[in-house]
Amino acid sequence: MPNIKLITFDLDDTFWDISPVIIKAEMKTRSYLESHIGEQDWGSMSDFLSYRKELIKEDPSYEWDIGALRKKIYENKIKKAAIPLLEQHELIKQCYEMFLKLRHEVEFYDGVYDAIEELSKNYSLGVLTNGNADIFSFEIGKFFDFSISSYDVRSNKPKKDHFVMSKNKYKNLDFNQIIHIGDHPINDVYGSHILGINAIWFNKNSDEWDNHDIKKPMEFNNWKKIVKLINDNYER
Repeated sequence: MPNIKLITFDLDDTFWDISPVIIKAEMKTRSYLESHIGEQDWGSMSDFLSYRKELIKEDPSYEWDIGALRKKIYENKIKKAAIPLLEQHELIKQCYEMFLKLRHEVEFYDGVYDAIEELSKNYSLGVLTNGNADIFSFEIGKFFDFSISSYDVRSNKPKKDHFVMSKNKYKNLDFNQIIHIGDHPINDVYGSHILGINAIWFNKNSDEWDNHDIKKPMEFNNWKKIVKLINDNYER
């Protein structure tokens, strides 16, 4: 059984429920933008997601640089307004900063803080995220050694770059001495499993495992259970 040295974690939908946070941030930022340039036609959520895909097709770097993608969306709305260029740039900056602040107004799942505090006593801890949340902006950040985003590695999980960068932060660390915990069956579980990392699935809604390419991983749905799960399965 491997001697675990490092535990890494996803953030969105693993530490907190992200959907209501993003929707609130989106709506408030749109209202702020419209207060400066007038009412805009944003279309449905499906329209908005399709528009994002079109922009990514035009510039593939937007796939991992989601900050630049969001700024481009604001830019395309603002540049139609009859305001000076410098004011346009300032408004883009204000909108992005507002959105980023609002997307950090999350509510951690019950038990996350205590679990992370306890695990930090025996393991190095890190964050691997495809998003742009900053774990060090929260009090819980004091328990983490590092955070790696898609922007840092210019790619998204399940590609190997997040996982490889985390391993390379330590000398003589093998992939099988790492546990990665996340909610996404592909990005988190599959992405870590294929490298030989021990994957644990945060399965909040007790969903069925439907990825037949790999064996169903160890799972939990309550953060108050994770320390015991790790102690029972990975400690000699």
